Amino acid sequence: MLLTAVLLLLPVRSLAAPEEAPAQDAPAIDMNEYIFGHINDAYEWHITTIRGKEISIPLPCIIIDGGLHVFSSSRLEHGKVWEDWRIASKGESHEGKIVRVSDGTRPFDLSITKNVCGLLIDSIILVVLILLCSRWYRKHDYLKEPPRGIAALMEPVIMTIENDVIKEAVGPDYKRFSPFLLTAFFFILINNLMGIVPVFPGGANITGNIAVTFVLALFTFLMVNLFGNKHYWKDILWPDVPIFLKAIPIMPAIEILGMFTKPFSLMVRLFANMLAGHIMLLSAVALVFLTAKMGPLLNGSLSFVAVVLGVFLDCLEILVAFIQAYVFTMLSSVFIGLAHQRPENETH
Repeated sequence: MLLTAVLLLLPVRSLAAPEEAPAQDAPAIDMNEYIFGHINDAYEWHITTIRGKEISIPLPCIIIDGGLHVFSSSRLEHGKVWEDWRIASKGESHEGKIVRVSDGTRPFDLSITKNVCGLLIDSIILVVLILLCSRWYRKHDYLKEPPRGIAALMEPVIMTIENDVIKEAVGPDYKRFSPFLLTAFFFILINNLMGIVPVFPGGANITGNIAVTFVLALFTFLMVNLFGNKHYWKDILWPDVPIFLKAIPIMPAIEILGMFTKPFSLMVRLFANMLAGHIMLLSAVALVFLTAKMGPLLNGSLSFVAVVLGVFLDCLEILVAFIQAYVFTMLSSVFIGLAHQRPENETH
């Protein structure tokens, strides 16, 4: 945790004065640029800045604009122009995105950005963990010996989520939905944890990106509504309420709206909690440089507070990473279970 806090300070170092300049000459920090520069998507993976020199990993840009164009993002760094494209500057329309130099409009952009790259890395980690766990069970008899290695780490988590969350919420038909719900849990958990790691291949703000949480919520929406039973649809389209509420129709409209508000809450909850956690951690680290002009005593004291607070928030973020993965899986299970309820008078 202490290493994490120290590593978080490295990118901020570029915002302070160079080593040979006195602390009182340090320029004021642009907090918007500092915070959103870390959590926003980018065409390169910024590692740190040492003595004014940025160290970053360029990522492939893939543009479809009168044909397929693939090139390194290093051709567009620091305001450079490559053919008819550049990255829109701060304050411009489509800020931070690739636009045409000629008219400022966006081409069709399929670039491997920082978030996309992080998403691919984290997905590979998830697949490798599952395959290693599966490999142990293929080669051993789990009835005769306890699991070891990755299997020993994964089994208790899988059994807890399946038996205490999915089975309880979904009901007798839970095994149909366990693969999706368990995949969602581990996918969110790995992305949450990797987002806390401040150095490559961590640090990408994936679950703090609303496009990612939208897709996750969309999958839950499809699982609920594509596989809901006839009783679920009867409660939506013709609920057991006075006839005038159905004939107008007031209740069906409310129920249909509820179909969309449930996944919307899933999307916003995960996005907002993870984004807020990153902003809080970055704000705590920025205390070191916000107090650079207040003298060595105050700056040193607040720097110590910033590191301690950063470690505490890091621990809190790890807890939140598990909680948010758990909550998303639990609520998805509940929504799926509600779509498979049966009337009380129906035999089971």
